[in-house]
Amino acid sequence: MRAAFLDSPTATATPLTLREAADPKPGPGEVLLEVRACAVCRTDLQICRGDLPAHRSPVIPGHQIVGRVLEVGAGVTNPKVDARVGVAWLAGTDGTCDQCQRGRENLCAAARFTGWDVDGGYATRAVARADFTFSLPESFDDLQAAPLLCAGVIGYRSLRRSGIQPGGRLGLYGFGASAHLAIQVARSWGCRIFVATRSAAERQRALSLGAEWSGDSFAKPPEPLDAAVTFAPVGSVVRAALQALAPGGTVAINAIHLDGIPAFPYGELWQERGIVSVANFTRDDARAFLELAGRLPVAVTFESHPLEEANLALSRLERGEVTGAAVLQMATAVRSMVP
Repeated sequence: MRAAFLDSPTATATPLTLREAADPKPGPGEVLLEVRACAVCRTDLQICRGDLPAHRSPVIPGHQIVGRVLEVGAGVTNPKVDARVGVAWLAGTDGTCDQCQRGRENLCAAARFTGWDVDGGYATRAVARADFTFSLPESFDDLQAAPLLCAGVIGYRSLRRSGIQPGGRLGLYGFGASAHLAIQVARSWGCRIFVATRSAAERQRALSLGAEWSGDSFAKPPEPLDAAVTFAPVGSVVRAALQALAPGGTVAINAIHLDGIPAFPYGELWQERGIVSVANFTRDDARAFLELAGRLPVAVTFESHPLEEANLALSRLERGEVTGAAVLQMATAVRSMVP
């Protein structure tokens, strides 16, 4: 296989090295995938840059994988060979701990993550636990489906964590890969959407997707918000969202890494406002979102790159130049005939 390896975190423009490697073999309970597409996530960038500590070196990043099952390991009855499946951030859990037993497998202390603890999808082949693969809506081709597997799912969980109710006033802070999918879910719930982001182009795109107001990252929406989700990995944005909340509202932070939250007076938190983090997601979250995405259906905006341009895709993401999501396209990717 060919794969883009991260040998060690680095701040250089080319953290990944493309090289040949032996095809992996599926162990018991695992499947071998022919990777067709893998979306690029800011978490991948944070792993490559060292913002998140290295869990494995070298490692193949990528955790929004669309692939075809080539081979199954011992004991696997589903999915079957030739099935198209998705693989996401959560690569496995122990299934026995208190958190798993309480339906919070996203908080399992023994959880392993795709592209961090185990090799991911910046490659032509990948291995995954069979019970952590997902059926994908047929209405999405391979490149369209890839961003659903993290940007979409984590955005969905963030909406749920924010406590937003149908018809509520929702603030979205940042408008990249995850937010452009989350807004479509929130609109289907009848929410009123207010978007704050530094990019003028993103502000226009938010309006085109149904936001009734858009402004700069630190501009105050015209009405108090019932809930907000922050997507930017910048702590000052969390405070801006908090300042925009109505009493009783909640800010959900959609980030695995944040540069810190500046000090703020207690009055901004008082009146039962809240701040919650969003940590990973459960398989139930993924299944619920993928079903909803296919039913609505959500529209996925993306740019595609061959595997050889993985470093370029990461650099464009870091510079804020990606519209929607960036997706690595393998030679085997199946594209819809519909433009």
